[in-house]
Amino acid sequence: MPNSSKPFLSQHFMRQIQFREALREAMNEEMRRDPRIFLMGEEVAEYNGAYKVSQGMLDEFGAGRVIDTPIAELGFAGIGVGAAMNGLLPIIEFMTFNFSLVAIDQVINSAAKLHSMSGGQFSCPIVFRGPTGNAGMLSSQHSQNFENWYANCPGLKVVVPSTPYDAKGLLKASIRDPDPVIFMESELMYGDKGEVPEEEYILEIGKANITRPGTDVTIVSFGKMMKIAHTAADELAKEGIQAEVIDLRSVRPIDYDTVITSVKKTNRLVVVEEAWPLASLSGEIAYVVQRRAFDHLDAPVVRITCADVPLPYAPTLIEASLPNVARVVKAVKEVTYAKA
Repeated sequence: MPNSSKPFLSQHFMRQIQFREALREAMNEEMRRDPRIFLMGEEVAEYNGAYKVSQGMLDEFGAGRVIDTPIAELGFAGIGVGAAMNGLLPIIEFMTFNFSLVAIDQVINSAAKLHSMSGGQFSCPIVFRGPTGNAGMLSSQHSQNFENWYANCPGLKVVVPSTPYDAKGLLKASIRDPDPVIFMESELMYGDKGEVPEEEYILEIGKANITRPGTDVTIVSFGKMMKIAHTAADELAKEGIQAEVIDLRSVRPIDYDTVITSVKKTNRLVVVEEAWPLASLSGEIAYVVQRRAFDHLDAPVVRITCADVPLPYAPTLIEASLPNVARVVKAVKEVTYAKA
């Protein structure tokens, strides 16, 4: 049976709110619950957030808990790590994860390794959050996907929600987690609307969600690529191909059991990922599936990634570089041996 993406709320009214509002609600609720939590980053306070995620939070929590910083990612990431080591619960916002490269030493060499290097005596309960991936014509330096980079590092958890519902439930779980969490959003999804209950709920990190049941092929993705996966599944259904679509929700840990169970049913797998192909998460998923479910595969695993180039500026070249519905449909027809 598919994992439910929503609790049983037949007697309750389900609101439609934006992705940014779901994130804000998660932070507001957690900050009201625990005075140790604070938000720090560029423009999070006076400007209400670069993407208006933290709108109104300065008014409620004050400048001591919603803190504007200079353009100095290494500095304020380090402050966050030090605060976490001393009992606070920081949420560090990067205006984009492209800028997290300036702070990656603090993320990888401090936050991720503290628990191991202290022999379990210290933990680092910190959330690094902000947008990942392309957001249109922003060119190469502002359009990169680092989910696989951070997922490569032991000691981190990496969460990539695809809906407002998941965004709220997973961010609350991330804030409460005793380990450092990389929480990656999409600039192109902040205005997306979806159903979010008013009642409190928390989603488990590391549990994938079957968002569409099917029998003929498994399509696995995460983040905003879920839109591509679902649109492709709709197109395939018109031709009688029923795709099972899985949203990983987190890419460290990866819920391999849900993927393997699906592949044993459908016997085919297509993985969709926005990142570059070399050392990608889709490549790792393909390896694990062939290792654990080789005898169940009726076709080679196919992956769809970004082109192996820095993302161009021109919209025509962007379109040619990124995963799209046509590429996913073609891949599914390839593994199902259907006529293109």
